[in-house]
Amino acid sequence: MGNLRSVARAMQTTGAEVRIITTPAEMAWAGGVVFPGQGAIVDTMEFLKQTGFDSALRDWIAADRPYLGICLGLQALFEVSEEGGGTPCLGVFPGRIVRFRLPPEFKVPHMGWNTVRFLQPAAPLCAGLRTDGEAFYFVHSYYVEPAERALVWAECDYGGPFVCAIAHGRCFATQFHPEKSQARGLLIYRNFAQLVAGRPA
Repeated sequence: MGNLRSVARAMQTTGAEVRIITTPAEMAWAGGVVFPGQGAIVDTMEFLKQTGFDSALRDWIAADRPYLGICLGLQALFEVSEEGGGTPCLGVFPGRIVRFRLPPEFKVPHMGWNTVRFLQPAAPLCAGLRTDGEAFYFVHSYYVEPAERALVWAECDYGGPFVCAIAHGRCFATQFHPEKSQARGLLIYRNFAQLVAGRPA
């Protein structure tokens, strides 16, 4: 999607070997998968179904292989999105994606820097990050509402708290954009690369 090449460049700075793939068969090469996305969930889900990436991603995560989703790569993991009038998503985890409904003083989309609270500070992708107060870059009008609180990796406040990252096994996904978040975002990519390589962060 829109941020594909900037995410690839950010991952390359970690020293990881990176390939942009176009078919599910190419996933066999990978030790980990990064799913960046920027745009509309309707188009994203249509693309995943047409290419077969929908079932391939479900199988990948079910096998607890390393996965990092960014923005739509987070939202696509849940059951249904309000965007597009109720768009079915991958259904990897129970929950839904909802639009911000905020007082007029809060602009939508939520765009710019905001601080994050990590609720699973022992997660491997948190290595080197403070539990509270790290700033990351956001641009989104929708956010996830997981049905299971145990999935929540991090929260952010914008007119009230919302879930901005989830973690389950070796599956991680963020609403914020690490590739736009300078050194702290690059640290998340570096920690993911270490996880894929089987080394401690």
